[in-house]
Amino acid sequence: MKNSLVLITWFILLGLVSCEYAETGEYADYLVAKPLVVSRAEFANSITVEPPGSIEESGKIYAYQDYIFINDKYKGVHVIDNSDPNAPEKIAFIQIAGNVDISIKDNFLYADSITDLIVLDISDINNIQQVNRLENVLRDNVVFPAQAQIFDWGDIDYDNEVVVGWQVVTERRRIEDVVQPDIFIDTAELANDGSDGNGQGGSLARFKIVADYLYAVDSHQINVFDISDLSNPEDLEDVFAGFDIETIFNRDNYLFLGSMQGMYIYDISAPATPTFVSDFQHGTACDPVVVDDNYAYVTLRGGNFCGATESGLYIIDITEIETPELVVIYPMDEPYGLGIKNNQLFVCDGSSGLKVYDTSNIPDLPQQNHFRDVVTFDVIPLEQQLLMVGDEVLYQYEYVNDDIRLISTLHFN
Repeated sequence: MKNSLVLITWFILLGLVSCEYAETGEYADYLVAKPLVVSRAEFANSITVEPPGSIEESGKIYAYQDYIFINDKYKGVHVIDNSDPNAPEKIAFIQIAGNVDISIKDNFLYADSITDLIVLDISDINNIQQVNRLENVLRDNVVFPAQAQIFDWGDIDYDNEVVVGWQVVTERRRIEDVVQPDIFIDTAELANDGSDGNGQGGSLARFKIVADYLYAVDSHQINVFDISDLSNPEDLEDVFAGFDIETIFNRDNYLFLGSMQGMYIYDISAPATPTFVSDFQHGTACDPVVVDDNYAYVTLRGGNFCGATESGLYIIDITEIETPELVVIYPMDEPYGLGIKNNQLFVCDGSSGLKVYDTSNIPDLPQQNHFRDVVTFDVIPLEQQLLMVGDEVLYQYEYVNDDIRLISTLHFN
């Protein structure tokens, strides 16, 4: 009997040692991206307007008139009636397969659907109509999930199926079998003044309307569309802009492109043909950018696939637009989007909350407020209130003198 107990104990100990070895040496947990696939016929006819529902994975935010549009990654856009900011209400869901970005002018909504450009008439918000679909005009508009460590492509029939997005799950894999992905990862995952009938997007946007032109950036180029005929955009010549382009922002006659390598500035005095002016290189990091009269504000998020080890807010002097110069770097924890209005800079610092700064005396940047109890992703400063999205919640604040005050929250689920 004693020998049996000893043998059982030995097997238990051996099992524990083996488990420990497997945990620490042979196996590990990985974030695995699996493709979301639809048939080509379903993809071509995927634009539908449905009743409001929960948001599975919130993406970018856009404001237009009394409405807020929130992207549900790869699935479409939720429409929120914000005529009463104290009580916003979800009213519809526009299903758009593979969608991550939108922009609006004079009641025409432009949206990406993988490589297609969709045009919707939203003049009657209760009767949204598709008026055009330009196929394969966003030729390199392929978005991969930034957090994924493994891409499990599965068995896809490319002749009859389309990958419209990704589902990321945690799976345990043998370490020696894992090959790290060697593909471009698109992370673009301040509002301008919203004049001329345009809406306002956040700093993570890749679509931007300026006058009669829509600019849409992909990983390495600016896609240019003439939208003087709002329902019938004209696809113009693309402009090569570098590599790893993530975001786009407009100020006056310039486009400011944020990339993993730096900030690129393009002149759009001739709007159909953006021309390179200058750049500011900062190494490798995730990079949205917003601009006021004299400075560009860039958040760099480290500790992730982008390659940087430290996070920070870079303030760049653009008084001489041909020679941008770094003024100062302020440390941050995990910054994402940011926005600027008058002399207030709003920085979404991830789980460290929303930080509000006074920019009236750069390089000094005194902090005016810090909302610590929220997880933040992107922000849009409007004329009367501030919109912020993060942790599956829409937050709205109102400006009170030099401060801001929370007025409402809308949970997505």
